[in-house]
Amino acid sequence: MSTTQNERLRGLLEPLVSARELDLEEVTVTPAGKRRILRVVVDSDDGVQLDTCAELSRLMSEALDDSDAMGSESYVLEVTSPGAERPLTEPRHYRRATGRLVKLRLAEGGELVARVGAVDDEGVDLEVPGVKGRKPTSRRLAFDEISAARVEVEFNRKAAERKADDTSAADEDDGQEEA
Repeated sequence: MSTTQNERLRGLLEPLVSARELDLEEVTVTPAGKRRILRVVVDSDDGVQLDTCAELSRLMSEALDDSDAMGSESYVLEVTSPGAERPLTEPRHYRRATGRLVKLRLAEGGELVARVGAVDDEGVDLEVPGVKGRKPTSRRLAFDEISAARVEVEFNRKAAERKADDTSAADEDDGQEEA
């Protein structure tokens, strides 16, 4: 997609997205056989509901039909939220990932897996899990020290947290007598 087309599309779609207090994360046009796919990615600090994507899709479709931003060739419009493993490229992405496990590639080389803590405009506080039963350690990274970062999907995190909570509750009950 040409920069000019991208700018036209962003200019057309941004007001529709921001009116719903969402961020326009990405606009891409990719060829798919005889047609093209216009993929619009939106997000917010609270996530994006399916109904919101459907409403935006309807409004964007009307706006695109009334303009020549996509030209005369046929296209399919997809309005979506970012995937679970999307790259973290902006401070707001890290804020939205607070409490989540992320895999970071460091600018100096090497990788780090850690949980996102506090985030500000300069960098991110991380909790690095301890190895072999050791306690987690805290680490602060400036954004310029991170070359790439992505959320790691955790399938059993809630079950592990419940199990840990049950274990610590049982430990607290040991040795206590009921009156």
